[in-house]
Amino acid sequence: MNDRYLSVDQVAELLGTTARFPRRLIEERRIRYVKVGRHVRIPESAVEDFISSRTVEPLRRPRPSCRRAA
Repeated sequence: MNDRYLSVDQVAELLGTTARFPRRLIEERRIRYVKVGRHVRIPESAVEDFISSRTVEPLRRPRPSCRRAA
């Protein structure tokens, strides 16, 4: 119970989107949420999990060795 529960608007602001995006995540059950009466709250850890599971790391490509012809 140490988790902070955020409203849809707070999650949207945190993600930099409109409120429609977190609502769609909830509807599609792509993020954990809690219903308190008619209110929907999203645990802060669920938002962190959502972000970390969709983070794409850059590829590290080896530098091609450029050899000049004589």
